[in-house]
Amino acid sequence: MKPFLLALLLPSILHADAPSFRRDVMPILFRAGCNAGTCHGSARGKDGFMLSLFGYDAKGDYYRITQDMVGRRTNLAAPEQSLMLLKATGKVPHTGGERFTPDTPYYKTLLAWIAAGAPDDAESVPSPVEITLSPDRMVFDGGKGTQQIQVTARYSDGSKRDVTDLALFVTNNPSTAKISKTGLVTAGGRGDTFVFARFNRFTIGSEVIVLPADKSYQWTSPPAHNDLDTVVYDRLQKLRLLPSELCDDETFLRRATIDLAGTLPSVDEYRAFMADTAKDKRTALIDRLIASEGFTDLWTNLWAEMLRVKGGGYTPTATDTKAAEAYFDWIHDQMAKNRPLNEFIAEQVTGTGSNLTNGPANLYTMLVHDVRFTPKNFAADFSQLFTGVRIQCAECHNHPFDRWTQDDYYGWVSFFTGIQRKLGVEPREFYIYNNLSAAPAKHVVDDRPMSATVLGGEAPVPKGTDPRKALAAWLTSPKNDLFTHNLANRIWAHFMGRGLVEPLDDMRISNPPSNKALLDALAARLASNGFNLRALVRDICTSRIYQLTARPNTTNASDDRQFSRSQLRRMRADVLLDAIVKATSGERSFGYFAKGIKAVQFYPRTPGDTVRPFVGDPFLETFGRSPRATVCACDTKMEPTLSQTLHFIAGDTISGQIGAGGVVPKLLAAITPPERIIENLYIRALSRQPDAAELKALLELVGSNTRDRKAYEDIFWSLLNSTEFLFNH
Repeated sequence: MKPFLLALLLPSILHADAPSFRRDVMPILFRAGCNAGTCHGSARGKDGFMLSLFGYDAKGDYYRITQDMVGRRTNLAAPEQSLMLLKATGKVPHTGGERFTPDTPYYKTLLAWIAAGAPDDAESVPSPVEITLSPDRMVFDGGKGTQQIQVTARYSDGSKRDVTDLALFVTNNPSTAKISKTGLVTAGGRGDTFVFARFNRFTIGSEVIVLPADKSYQWTSPPAHNDLDTVVYDRLQKLRLLPSELCDDETFLRRATIDLAGTLPSVDEYRAFMADTAKDKRTALIDRLIASEGFTDLWTNLWAEMLRVKGGGYTPTATDTKAAEAYFDWIHDQMAKNRPLNEFIAEQVTGTGSNLTNGPANLYTMLVHDVRFTPKNFAADFSQLFTGVRIQCAECHNHPFDRWTQDDYYGWVSFFTGIQRKLGVEPREFYIYNNLSAAPAKHVVDDRPMSATVLGGEAPVPKGTDPRKALAAWLTSPKNDLFTHNLANRIWAHFMGRGLVEPLDDMRISNPPSNKALLDALAARLASNGFNLRALVRDICTSRIYQLTARPNTTNASDDRQFSRSQLRRMRADVLLDAIVKATSGERSFGYFAKGIKAVQFYPRTPGDTVRPFVGDPFLETFGRSPRATVCACDTKMEPTLSQTLHFIAGDTISGQIGAGGVVPKLLAAITPPERIIENLYIRALSRQPDAAELKALLELVGSNTRDRKAYEDIFWSLLNSTEFLFNH
């Protein structure tokens, strides 16, 4: 018999001290699923009986078990007749069915506790402070096999305990690895995943790699452009994947220009790049694009979207057009200067003053669009944006899938309970400041005041000064993994089509990165280079991994997590619209903005009277640009829709731009040969020349009337409507 099982049985066998409610009884309720969100742990309980979710409120649970329905849930006179035993063993009707049988340690421990008088713990009981999982990594070679894992808890008094039989288990990908209720892992199909164990408030994962029975696999030792390649290669070797080949120059030119400057290369840029014979021409292109105004505009737009910059609306929301313009212009100025990202964010955290003249202060008006500043909403959005932690899950109970507790949540909210919006000298102006005498947030369970404490902090920040200064210093520290990993993940995702953690803003223990070593390396680079955005972007784009083709090989066809090949990526709505305008030499105006701005420079706004609703753009809305309704990265939609197809085919965007730009008439006026006209249209739309078969078919379409404008415009329309145009390869 396991020592753990013997320890559970000793109280009833020896009639010694009763089991501890917190140490012995609560874990059984957790393991049996009694306090899960689908059962009695739901917000309203189940069948008239409520427990705290996953046992975050032991005191309240003890009262509900022993004092509600006295003599029924716990029958001290006849312990075997206690409802909590009868229902758990299925001897009386129970919505949850049978949870365990009378011959299990769970039943015997509960029976011993009730027989002893169902006592509460007389004094403080050692609580779990950490759990470990063994083994922490499993490799199944040949796609078969099983492995039992063990969970060990370390308690506040230094003791350790095997809690495998009290933990809950889950897998991220059952097709790769299944895990039983007892912690037995069974290998499945090829791939990598994590299995997790949860005990008390802790969740921990163990990596599982399932390799194919392929003895012919041989690593080809591709060259590495920098250390990022080396880290990725190490992972690919472990998974027996081979990277695809490098993409060709045409593909690279289009990919880099879209990713770095938010637009397409021009015909002249295409010809110059293709004619360049220098070995380092790709690096030179990257450097030019990083230094371009397009790079500044694109990253200004990305940050303005994340920070929910909107201009106008009902005045009390403090999102006046002038305020939005001040914020947007400040962001643009920071990106143009290549301001270190930690300084860029820290200045916003401590932002104070007029929303009309001090851009950074608008963090406290734009991040949450509301008539009044609401500390809880702001704290949740702030955490999700700058750390990737969805701390709001810990408002009503301890986070079910991460380490954050209610203490963490309310200590975090207290950083913002003093934020005030004072009316300025005119109705649309608000003065942002922090009232240092404001009361902290109160814990929802026992009404305790919770002093401002950073996530994972052991003690509150010192009093007497604006706590936001301490928050900014902690948040933007090079040693803060929450901050550096979150930024690195977002930047990587922009260039690679997916993050190392997905969703981007859901960083938690139970959602580990697909390549932790790579995320660590990116974060370390960002911190060591002084949070220099352009430096990290250069490292990513000069890597061989970024420059791989999207064409798979025999080993990586199913890989969509390890970056063994490039992922086909749809252009963002604003970048797509700018690409159409650039390709056609057309124009596109936006409501209440000066003529000539690009889509990446546009944000929703009103004309300035602050009464009419926010005005967006039909194209951008149709193609999934974020409406800035929340800080969630999911607000930006990349999925295709029927409306988008109809807009391209039947709408006036493409046909109107072709007509307005006059590309074909200008080419005809220059007496350009038909094949050169077609080639020009291909380069404009697809950044490549037509192959021989395509050119032959299109010349036949043009026919003998080589000066027919309509034929060429139809070709141009078809290219812009093609799937190839929509994607960055």
